[in-house]
Amino acid sequence: MADSGSLEKMDNLELAGLAVDFLRRSVLHYGIWFNEVQHQLGLEEALKTESEVFDKFSAGMLKRLSGLLGFEMENGLPRALTRLPAEKLIGLLDAAAANWLAGDGLWFQAVEKRHEMFTAKRCNDTCWTKFSPLEAYRIKELLHLPPAGGLDALETALGYRLYSRINVQSVERQGGSLIFRMVNCRVQAARKLKGLEDYPCKSAGVAEYSSFARSIDPRIKTECIACPPDRHPGSWFCAWKFRIE
Repeated sequence: MADSGSLEKMDNLELAGLAVDFLRRSVLHYGIWFNEVQHQLGLEEALKTESEVFDKFSAGMLKRLSGLLGFEMENGLPRALTRLPAEKLIGLLDAAAANWLAGDGLWFQAVEKRHEMFTAKRCNDTCWTKFSPLEAYRIKELLHLPPAGGLDALETALGYRLYSRINVQSVERQGGSLIFRMVNCRVQAARKLKGLEDYPCKSAGVAEYSSFARSIDPRIKTECIACPPDRHPGSWFCAWKFRIE
């Protein structure tokens, strides 16, 4: 075991802060591995590899933590978590989604402050081309959706995105197409309350929705009906049309 003499000189507050920083470094390293496998071997291989790695990683992590902190496990998950009421678990999902959006916004603002809007938008758009396929893959795995499930699979998957717990959205069928509308967008609604114009998110939206739909089923084509800076009615902020070609 490594010499812990220096740790013994730290008080509890400092040790707790170091523990959080250890977690931070682990998350960053995990992400770096995913990014490099994607760069070297392609997105599909990175997604499949991450799925294999996380199953083993999470099992080992929870086993160590349960032994150290003394919480019981049930079906591979902390019992304290699995025994929570459904409304508490849904609240946990909502909090996790809100934290995700907050992190996304903080990254954007930091890049914009350190550089300018164009660079922040460029980084944001590229992030969506990488995150949307990842989110689609995880949803397909969790829900056991078929590899070519068409618009039915897409409609189901859209209801399990992180955004689905933050924004108000709607879907409807029109002929052979699926129409998706973002009825209330937390980011745009907050800007509206401040008297600001819509954030021009169309370039990010095109990257986001087309890559998500294509990852659910490669046959799905995406068309933007309207997204800021496009004009849109007051009843929704952006709308997208999906069809099988």
